[in-house]
Order: sequence, then structure tokens, then C-alpha cells
Amino acid sequence: MAASLEKKLAENAYPGRGIVIGRSKDGKKAVTAYFIMGRSVNSRNRIFVPDGEGIRTQAYDESLLTDPSLIIYAPVRVFKDTTIVTNGDQTDTIYEGLEKGLTFEKSLRSRKFEPDGPNFTPRISGVMEIADGTYTYALSILKSNEGREESCVRFTYAYDEPIPGEGHFIHTYQGDGNPLPSFTGEPELVEIPDEIDAFTDSVWKNLNEDNKVSLFVRFINIEDGTCETRIVNKHGDSVQ
Repeated sequence: MAASLEKKLAENAYPGRGIVIGRSKDGKKAVTAYFIMGRSVNSRNRIFVPDGEGIRTQAYDESLLTDPSLIIYAPVRVFKDTTIVTNGDQTDTIYEGLEKGLTFEKSLRSRKFEPDGPNFTPRISGVMEIADGTYTYALSILKSNEGREESCVRFTYAYDEPIPGEGHFIHTYQGDGNPLPSFTGEPELVEIPDEIDAFTDSVWKNLNEDNKVSLFVRFINIEDGTCETRIVNKHGDSVQ
């Protein structure tokens, strides 16, 4: 049975970065959400801004930006009928792979977890494909083998004919800690509602107040491909 996404968020002070993909309860919309959190000044000093059909991260205060390497990237890009959502610059890797005719999974073979030992933050990615009134999605996680830098383990989860009112949630960390413990197990089955603003508000309110940074939500009409997008930033402007 699908669990409450809001409850999962409220019970975890630091899931890190998270991706939710699913289908609205009425079955008409493909739904995704992506959020970022931070513990350091560098990580918290970010906002989401629109970038073409997707978004990118940007420093809120340029004077506080110390290391852009793992925090400035395009989390969301769109390639033809496919929306790509990730927690790093592997968004570009997937986009370029799709351009070359590679699958989602094969596109990521050239990447592994982030080089931020001792955390070795997992790379989490998702793709949503909507074409001719059909909808499928997939999620991926690349993570270190029990915290060992020399070994990467790769999991891909593909969902055909997504069930209305259900989605899957994957995030980088099990919770707070030093080092941060990587996500384990399959993506978590969660409830997906019909209304974008209620969903956005609920996710944002249940992310830890001290650690939350930005949230992106998109609802895509499966029949005609039109979409609605919401961006919420702790600093700076939010976008509808």
C-alpha cells in the first residue's frame, strides 16, 4: 500500500536530495517533484531558476559560493518526449546519451556516485516518457558499495503503466549522520494526489525547516503534453 509522502518527509530531518515520480490520482497527469537540502553554507546558498523547459541551480548570494562543482547543475531537462530529473550534472549525461540513441541505463554507465568522500553521495536520476497518450517512468541510483570508493553499484527501476494515485520516492540519504548514510532498498511507494498546488505546499511544509533549500514540482497532462510547474525557494523568489 502506498505510504504518505508527507509523513516520510516529516520523519526524516535529512533525506538530502529527493526525486518523486508518479501518476495523479485521477490518472490524467504524470507527476514529478525534486527537492534539495543542505547542511553547509555552500549547499544552502542555492535557488532553482527556470532554464528553457527545465531548471538549473544558481547561487543565491554569489559572495558565499565557495565550491560550485557539485551544487551548480541542471536538475531538469527535456529531450523530445522525455523529462529528465536528477541530483547532479548527470542530467546532461542522460540527455546526451538519449541524443545518441542510448537507453537511460546505458547513458549512466559512464558515471558513478559523487566524489565527496566519506559520504560518496549517490547519484539519483529519473526519466518520464510521455508519448501518444502513454506514460512510463524509471528511476536509477548509483552508489558506493558499502561506502567503498573503489566499487560502484547500480540499480535501475522501470515502471510501466503507472497506477493512478501512486508514485515512487528515492533520495540520497537514509537520514542525518557523519558520514551520511546512503539510501538503501527500492524506491518507496508513495501516494500522489491530483492538485499541483496542494501537493507542492504539502511537500514543502514537511521538509525540515532548517535544511530545506528548494523544491521543483511538475504535472504533465498525459494526453496532450501540456504542463504546470511550481518552484519554491527558501531564499529569493518562487515561480509558478
